[in-house]
Amino acid sequence: QVQLVESGGGLVQPGGSLRLSCAASRTINRYTMAWYRQAPGKQRDLLAVVTTGGNTNYADSVKGRFTISRDNVKNTVYLQMNSLKPEDTAVYYCWAQPDYATSLNYWGQGTQVTVSS
Repeated sequence: QVQLVESGGGLVQPGGSLRLSCAASRTINRYTMAWYRQAPGKQRDLLAVVTTGGNTNYADSVKGRFTISRDNVKNTVYLQMNSLKPEDTAVYYCWAQPDYATSLNYWGQGTQVTVSS
């Protein structure tokens, strides 16, 4: 089992940047990691994935603006968010799945990101 704690959310103006962090309670080198977000009244959407091998994939809505990365030494995953838009306002969640047990998955508690002038 792994506990995930997100941080780095907050209020930012349109066009600004934020970097979210997701700290894991154990080594993540065998976990696929991802970021999701959920806006009020909407479903939770997948934004970005980074595999154990470091491959990344992005939703079209954030491609070219957001970058996911992982630091297996610090057991932390990041989401660098640039050129933020008001429609990026949501609660952002970290997700982890071990490659040896794909029936398992773990969520953080979420961090609020608000993009507003």
